[in-house]
Amino acid sequence: MTSPLTGRFAPSPTGRMHAGNIFASLVAWLTAKSTGGSMVLRIEDLDPDRSKPEFSDALMKDYEALGLTWDAGPFFQSTRAEAYHDAYEQLAEACGIYPCFCTRADLACASAPHWGDKHVYPGTCSHLSTDEVAARKAAGREASFRVRVPQERIIFSDSVQGACSQMLDEECGDFIIRRKDGAFAYQLAVVIDDADQGVTSVVRGVDLLSSTPQQIFLQRTLRLPTPAYAHLPLLVAQSGRRLSKRDRDASLDEMLARYGTPAGVIGHIAYVCGLQEEDAPTTPEELLKGFKPSTLSALYQGIISIPWRA
Repeated sequence: MTSPLTGRFAPSPTGRMHAGNIFASLVAWLTAKSTGGSMVLRIEDLDPDRSKPEFSDALMKDYEALGLTWDAGPFFQSTRAEAYHDAYEQLAEACGIYPCFCTRADLACASAPHWGDKHVYPGTCSHLSTDEVAARKAAGREASFRVRVPQERIIFSDSVQGACSQMLDEECGDFIIRRKDGAFAYQLAVVIDDADQGVTSVVRGVDLLSSTPQQIFLQRTLRLPTPAYAHLPLLVAQSGRRLSKRDRDASLDEMLARYGTPAGVIGHIAYVCGLQEEDAPTTPEELLKGFKPSTLSALYQGIISIPWRA
């Protein structure tokens, strides 16, 4: 018998939900609930410039309207700086952390992308002397902070994508754990939050697959548990372009106007993604009756994107 899983919704409050967000949230909910487990709601509001309280409120109302209930939370990353700082100090002692003055343009010119569009950091600032660091700061250059990674291959099994591996130093490089604006980076924050909030099941889009080895590295270094991972294919527009909040691709408002009710929205997404055979209104509770986590691999393994049919 499968042990109960604790999944999570982890939206960023930067806009309304779209079909891709709902798809991942729906499968996360079904995966946890099919084991008799529970869901955590975490608002990932690390970015103060883009995160808006009104979007946090709207996201929670959207989840409730769609029948995607949660059992713990909401937890807000903006209130968790002390926990992230403690982990940051542990990493500094265990691995070493150093300031990096590179810009995005510098990185794009210095390395070729691996694992999709992810650039490998070439170690440009990894051996700066104390005097060199001081000179850059005196010139007004801002620094992010990177954790040193070892020559280690991270191997893991993904419930959808199968066997995955990444050589940290060659396919990732030292990565940022604190940004130039002082905010702690996503990679560090989600690792600490998943552990503290008891998350044992992470279901998300395949665009975040390349982040998983880094997160597993942090979990092992900080002696934290590693959840089970499932990376779903992305929903993309007919042109193949990724759906986005910015472009209002298949936004929840537009889907409600087209399909009439939250059940109509859930039903259409479930139909497009192969979770039900008919394009008919349904609810997460109805889909739960025939759902098994073991079916995810059969449905989606090897599929990178699902064309969105509005």
